Amino acid sequence: MSQIIYKHESYFVIGLCMNVHNELGKGFSEAVYGDALEIELKSNGVPFQREVKFNIEYKGKTLKHQYYADFIVDDKIILELKAIEKISSGHIKQTMNYLAASQMKLGLIVNFGEDQLTYKRVLL
Repeated sequence: MSQIIYKHESYFVIGLCMNVHNELGKGFSEAVYGDALEIELKSNGVPFQREVKFNIEYKGKTLKHQYYADFIVDDKIILELKAIEKISSGHIKQTMNYLAASQMKLGLIVNFGEDQLTYKRVLL
């Protein structure tokens, strides 16, 4: 049986996301959930950065458009927030690309748009 990468950190963050979802419910924009999650992260002493820019390289050249991560948690987890009907395979592929661009190993896609909070762990 393989070990879960960043198990404690990721479960703690998902718990904070559950707090936000329990308080706000579904129906708000990603930005609203992000603002609420920022309060949760700060009040629980979780180190994070919000809307972190990453450059994308193509054939040794930096492209003019960048990728912005919703959150980087503890300098090792990309946290992507969604407020949609359902997480799709496209969201997972997108997060894989974000992981490759950032050189991080774990991405969490958290969806506030369903009746209950849903999430996916994405590993590079």
